[in-house]
Amino acid sequence: QVQLVESGGGLVQPGGSLRLSCAASGSIGSIYVMGWYRQAPEKQRELVATITRGDKINFGDSVKGRFTISRDNARNTVYLQMNSLKPEDTAVYYCNAYGTAAWGTYDYWGQGTQVTVSS
Repeated sequence: QVQLVESGGGLVQPGGSLRLSCAASGSIGSIYVMGWYRQAPEKQRELVATITRGDKINFGDSVKGRFTISRDNARNTVYLQMNSLKPEDTAVYYCNAYGTAAWGTYDYWGQGTQVTVSS
């Protein structure tokens, strides 16, 4: 009932920047929280950043000061601006949306977009 389409991943050199986007569509209703998580090989999925509909933001400790998150409620889209990228930021980045619609409460994940930081 909800589709999340991610874009913006790729290969970047250390110290570079990337911007990820995630657009939600379908029977969305009201999205309370949108955010990004990441999973590196052989590691658990971890929080990158989340943002509520009222713009309350939460960051994972490893990205504080380097990443910013924003959302466009009219477009049901969340953005992740990643600056000063490090090799340890290499991971698959997943978009998440939590909200409610007429059909119920949902917690959906995107398919993921690969971010590789390497020289």
